Amino acid sequence: MKAAWYTKNGEAKDVLVVGEQPTPQPAAGEVLVRLHSSGVNPSDVKSRRGRPLAWPLVVPHSDGAGVIAAVGAGVDAATKVGQRVWIWNGQWQRPLGTAAEYIALPAAQAVPLPDAVDFNTAACFGIPALTAIHALRLAQAAGAQSVLVTGAASAVGHYVTQIAASRGLRVIGTASAARAATARAAGAADVIDYKSEDVAAKIAALTDGRGVDAIIDMDLSSTAPLLAKGVLAPHGTLVCYGSNAMGDVPIPFRDLLFRGLSLRFFVVYELTAEDRRAALADLDAILQAGKLVTRIAAKFPLAQIVQAHEAVEQGAAGNVVLEIG
Repeated sequence: MKAAWYTKNGEAKDVLVVGEQPTPQPAAGEVLVRLHSSGVNPSDVKSRRGRPLAWPLVVPHSDGAGVIAAVGAGVDAATKVGQRVWIWNGQWQRPLGTAAEYIALPAAQAVPLPDAVDFNTAACFGIPALTAIHALRLAQAAGAQSVLVTGAASAVGHYVTQIAASRGLRVIGTASAARAATARAAGAADVIDYKSEDVAAKIAALTDGRGVDAIIDMDLSSTAPLLAKGVLAPHGTLVCYGSNAMGDVPIPFRDLLFRGLSLRFFVVYELTAEDRRAALADLDAILQAGKLVTRIAAKFPLAQIVQAHEAVEQGAAGNVVLEIG
């Protein structure tokens, strides 16, 4: 099969190779998916650049979509073969991801895809959409009626903004001036240009000094300092799924203590089985209703995986996908 891979860390142009690899075979309980699209996420780029390899060779990317071509022992071929599916955790704790013509993985990780959803769109669900849904579930479980979405025009933030607004939450988003219209179109009631405006002061003005009930945050390193400025209302919750600084991030303990603030962290790869089922059910309902818009910023053929990774590194205004065929 055609595939892309790397055998050492480094820049995309220096380490990514496209060529032929053996087609995997589905083991017991697995399905073999003929991939049509592969989603490229920031975590894929970070792994390729600096995460030590646990295997001699890595085919990157955890997200993808395609058609089940074969099944392993214990899987019903009559109901599975030919089924359109999307993939989650394709390359999590395993060497062979979705940047290839085929992937073999546990049947539960190949989710039936509604006919109305195309493969490129579905290749954006595994990390961005499930992250957005779980983050919002945590915020709503804490009783949030208003939410600050950092990066409201980013892949995850765009999904969060749409879903939160559809559920009646007041959404305040941060976005650059160039992407503000995207955040508003997704449902943000207000958009703060974090590059030119004082985010804390603007939130205070928009909320009569109270702050928002929850923050859904893509970068703790830049958001943590806002906690001491009253951005979160008393007893509010910050839900965080990432940070540009991967080392220790200082937090204002006194403000958290006396304002009763809560911090919730998660990485979408490691959701509990119960949380995964809930997120998948939520996403299926949203897709069946046709109420989710995916912004695909760039599409590349598999042979141009280097350019796809570089597009993510350069801050593509939306999702980036590989079209595999």
